[in-house]
Amino acid sequence: MSLSQNQDQRKSEIIKACRELYQKIGFQEITIKAISTYTTFSRPSIYNYFPTKESIFLEIFREEYIYWCDEMKRILDQNRLLSLEDFSDQFSRALENRPVLLKLLSMNIYDLERNCSLEELTKFKKEYKRALDTVSDLLRKFFPNMNENQIDRFIYIFFPFMFGLYPYVNVTQKQKEAMNAVGIHFPIKRVYDFVYETIFELLKNNRSL
Repeated sequence: MSLSQNQDQRKSEIIKACRELYQKIGFQEITIKAISTYTTFSRPSIYNYFPTKESIFLEIFREEYIYWCDEMKRILDQNRLLSLEDFSDQFSRALENRPVLLKLLSMNIYDLERNCSLEELTKFKKEYKRALDTVSDLLRKFFPNMNENQIDRFIYIFFPFMFGLYPYVNVTQKQKEAMNAVGIHFPIKRVYDFVYETIFELLKNNRSL
C-alpha cells in the first residue's frame, strides 16, 4: 500500500468514526477526543490528518454531496422521459436517502466553513457546484420547455428550502410538547412528502408530459 493510500485509509477511519457519533449526538457535543475513542488513533494523531473538527465535518458534507449527485446521475442516465409525478417521486426518494446531508444542512454552515482552510473549502464547494449542475441537468432533460432563468429560479428556491428540511421531520418530544402548549399543530410528514410537494409545486407549470 502506498503512503497516499495509507493516509486515505486513515482519514476514512476518522470520518467513519465521526459519522457514527453524529448518528447519536449533535455537532456541538462531538470533540476530537470523542472521535478518537471510535478509532485506533489518539487525539493528537487525528490532528495529523484533520486540523479541526470542522475539517472532518466538511469532508463528510462533501461526501454527502457526492452520494446525492451519484443518485441523481442515475435518474438522469436511466430514464429517457419522466412525467412530473415520476420525476418528483424519484427526486424525493434520492434526497430522502441522504439524512446526514439534510442534518448537516440544518447546522450553522457559516461557522463550519469559517473554521476550515481555503483548500478544504474549495474542495467542498466543487461538489456543491456539482450538485447545482446536476439538478440543472435533470431539469433540462425532463423539462425541456424550461429556460435558463426558470432553472435558476428553481435552484435558488429549492436549495435554500433544503436548509430547513431536517428540523421539520425530526421533531423532538420536548419540541412537540412546547408546540402543543402554545397551540401549534405541527404536520407529521416524511422528507419524501415535503420534497415531493415542493418539487411538484415548483414545476407544475412546466409540465411537459
